[in-house]
Amino acid sequence: MAREKLVVIGAGAAGFFCAVNAARLHDIDVVIIEKSSKVLSKVKVSGGGRCNVTHACFSIAEMIRNYPRGEAFLKKAFHHFFTTETISWFEERLVQLKTESDGRMFPTTNNSQTIIDCLLKEASKYKVEVFTNTTVQKIHKIDGKFQVELNGAKKIVAKYLCVASGGYPKSSQFEWLKETGHTIEEPVPSLFTFNIPGDKIIDLMGVSVGKANIKIRGTKLQQFGPLLITHWGLSGPAVLKSSAYGARILAEKNYDYGVQVNWLPDYNEQSLKEKFQSLRFDIAAKKIFNKNPFELPGRLWEYFLNTCSIQPDLRWADLPVKEQNKLIKVLSAQEFAVKGKTTFKEEFVTAGGINLEEINASTMESKIIPHLYFAGEVMNIDGVTGGFNFQNAWTTGWIAACLKSAGKME
Repeated sequence: MAREKLVVIGAGAAGFFCAVNAARLHDIDVVIIEKSSKVLSKVKVSGGGRCNVTHACFSIAEMIRNYPRGEAFLKKAFHHFFTTETISWFEERLVQLKTESDGRMFPTTNNSQTIIDCLLKEASKYKVEVFTNTTVQKIHKIDGKFQVELNGAKKIVAKYLCVASGGYPKSSQFEWLKETGHTIEEPVPSLFTFNIPGDKIIDLMGVSVGKANIKIRGTKLQQFGPLLITHWGLSGPAVLKSSAYGARILAEKNYDYGVQVNWLPDYNEQSLKEKFQSLRFDIAAKKIFNKNPFELPGRLWEYFLNTCSIQPDLRWADLPVKEQNKLIKVLSAQEFAVKGKTTFKEEFVTAGGINLEEINASTMESKIIPHLYFAGEVMNIDGVTGGFNFQNAWTTGWIAACLKSAGKME
């Protein structure tokens, strides 16, 4: 009697994790279909080539706060497979992970190839077949079996199907999934930097501050965290979180909006005025250019003083009220005009995808078509940077691999 088959569409983290675990857990044949020439390409470039496998967060309530979309869905899913299971899964296969100061977890080798080799070894061990340069044209279900039509007039028949094709930037690319009866949440970019063309601050590319507060004008969006100046504009965790949580709002604004930056988030405008009054006495004889009392990067401090037309030889005691108030305003609420966006390095993430109400969070099975499963970013789930998108991939991939249907193991 022929063995049943699972076809996994997509050879990314979620697809590979689903495939190798399904092959290990069940007596079935597993095939991965990948449209490009490479497998696990996002794993390869993640974290600057080190692969940010997950995040050292062991509270589900805390973890789900890092997902602008999919929070409630993952709250259920994480009860089945969480960060602790991810760490154990890789350790059981002799891949040790380490935690960095910001909570991101990487293989101790600092090389993403370690993760790729581990997954490829599992695929080989459990005889998972991988077809690259192969695109899915159409999916039918006939007599309880999926007919997966591929390029070159090829066809694969399987009892189980898992779609882990990743996010698509255009809704038209979801057409083949819409034909299954599923609803698509319109895709928009997430995790991007704010372009500030023509502003002198871009001359400070590479300068960063450990903490800043960012508000997007005309919205309730506000984020706190490290901020990095690039040759395009503003980046870093505070900006990337703002772009993720504001993905739809900022798309509607056509990426043309104002942002306000508080470079000293321990202060507001009023408390900073009080601080300046004490500075005028405490370091009265010091030159403002030479004495930066807020531990801001030197080049950034100089930029602020130049912006406020403060003379290089001016002492703190002699700072005119007009210039003082201008400097306080710049430090606590500097305004920038954002026009456009730039994808943040390799973190190309899309908000949108399969409507989560049509998927069972405990099985990853479609509520519309039995034995059709989803995993990863093809669903309307996306996280901020720090290993959260990969944890979504491992969790949903593992749950899909269990091939549970209507509460029963098939």
